[in-house]
Amino acid sequence: MLGAIGLDEAQEAAYRTLVGLGAAEVPYLANQLTLPEDDTVRALRHLERQGLAARSSTRPGRWVAAPPAVALGALLTQQRHELDRAEMAAAVLAEEFRGRAAEPAVHDLVEVVTGTGAVAHRFRQLQLGAAEEVCALVTTTPAAVTNAENEAEDRAAERGVDYRVVIERGVLATPGALLGLSEALGRRERVRAVDKVPTKLVIADRTLALVPLSARGAATTEPAALVVHDSGLLESLRALFEAVWRQAVPLRLAADGTAHETRTGDPDDADLEVLSLLLAGLTDASVAKQLGLGLRTVQRRVSHLMALAGVTTRLQLGWRAYERGWVAREGQERHDGQD
Repeated sequence: MLGAIGLDEAQEAAYRTLVGLGAAEVPYLANQLTLPEDDTVRALRHLERQGLAARSSTRPGRWVAAPPAVALGALLTQQRHELDRAEMAAAVLAEEFRGRAAEPAVHDLVEVVTGTGAVAHRFRQLQLGAAEEVCALVTTTPAAVTNAENEAEDRAAERGVDYRVVIERGVLATPGALLGLSEALGRRERVRAVDKVPTKLVIADRTLALVPLSARGAATTEPAALVVHDSGLLESLRALFEAVWRQAVPLRLAADGTAHETRTGDPDDADLEVLSLLLAGLTDASVAKQLGLGLRTVQRRVSHLMALAGVTTRLQLGWRAYERGWVAREGQERHDGQD
């Protein structure tokens, strides 16, 4: 929890224990932490440098904890300041990069990444750097990172990044696939399935993509991939994903934990939750707060619902939703209950 301010596990444990005790001598604290005394002293000295602990002025050999509200508050403020400075530096560098040439060179639009570690690192970077959406085509055989190893997806989804994923049906037969699918759907990711996708593909925020360099099924000594920046090639990759997405069938999990497919023209459960709250009169912001979603995610789902219904206004969406049976009128519900 306190790793963000530079504490390792032993140092954090020492501080938490010292806060609970108020003050303690090294032998007693080492016993509580189940650490050698030398390691305990090193942890205390690091806390002292951070302003989180101090030697007692009245009892030699005794250490006291600094008040968390004051000590941690100062460290967090410093961390925020450093992050602000780093963000400003990144913005300046990005502006310099954009201004370097009116027309970017070919090597600025496409870069080659070779090796399992390098491909896995870029795959992780794309997801952790995404602010709005990640789109992916997933084949049965992973190139560098398995579904179980893709912890970046969990972290990005927790930040509100919207995921649209098309998997090959063969993925469902791989070990742990149903558990991973259940977790993804639980995070309100949209997952669809087809018999085969044309290639592995990841697109972040419609501005950056990762695609294998070698042909599907080709024998290679190590994986290699292309990182494609905003360009005509990226537009083609986005069009490829959207074409596969339209043909794929949405997946849901049944109560028994098995995956099943739904009609492509129907909204999923998350879409229906958003729709029901909108029809109840809530604003997009209120819907986002109620469901624990990002505002952009709610707006994307509303646009998705309007596209499914074939309408251009939200008023039309309400009427079309009733016509298609996505929601029921109150009077109709009472009538159905009397039959």
